[in-house]
Amino acid sequence: MRAMAESTEPLLRLRGISKHFGAVQALYGVDLDLPAGQVTALCGDNGAGKSVLTKCIAGIHQPDEGEMFWEGRPVQIRTPNDAANLGIETVYQDLALADNLDIVQNMFLGRERLSGIFLNEDSMERAAGETLAGLHVTTVRSIRQPVATLSGGQRQAVAVAKAVMWNSKLVMLDEPTAALGVAQTRMVLDLIKSLKDHGLAVMVISHNLNDVFEVADRIAVLRLGRMVAQEPIGNFDFQSVVDFMTTGTSGRDVMTSGAPSN
Repeated sequence: MRAMAESTEPLLRLRGISKHFGAVQALYGVDLDLPAGQVTALCGDNGAGKSVLTKCIAGIHQPDEGEMFWEGRPVQIRTPNDAANLGIETVYQDLALADNLDIVQNMFLGRERLSGIFLNEDSMERAAGETLAGLHVTTVRSIRQPVATLSGGQRQAVAVAKAVMWNSKLVMLDEPTAALGVAQTRMVLDLIKSLKDHGLAVMVISHNLNDVFEVADRIAVLRLGRMVAQEPIGNFDFQSVVDFMTTGTSGRDVMTSGAPSN
């Protein structure tokens, strides 16, 4: 097995992560590297353990075994607050946006800025506008536009902008293009590339291999709770990813390793 040299320590490194729920073992000794400035696609069939692994990183679940290293130092992520304090933000498939509020109100929901006892609307509008502009989100009519009036792609963009405006270093996106049309999918894929260009580590959980091969730098494949492959994108093709997802192995001419390249 060849190994490719990594020039820098991954932003987040997981080693031997296991998790069970009663008699059900969801993860078995999972290793995963998430480098800064790269998009890692986490692939796997339903029940592979993608959501459980994501929630362990996000502080929703506590691993039973294993270690996490953030910027090279060991950390314990016990709560979503711990994750947020490190700079880890998760955009779940339901987006968790309030339809009755506008874009600015959604982006600052629970983190409102005050001037004395009043909301500092000017400061929040300015920060929201700068964040959206920095991510090249230009299709919204107004940052005071109610979220209920946005398209699916625009809603995804607002949810991502909300995640990255709090000094985030790692953004995890759960099926970000699910149920989107062609134009809206293009908007979201460009947004993911923008996150990478800003130096963030991005983990995308996706079943859509067209999207994966367009934006990902690396692919990690889970099957039945085990990491069965994890390599740079150039070491895979569509069929090999499907093989790993369905059987855990591939006979095609690609590098195969359940452990990250070192």
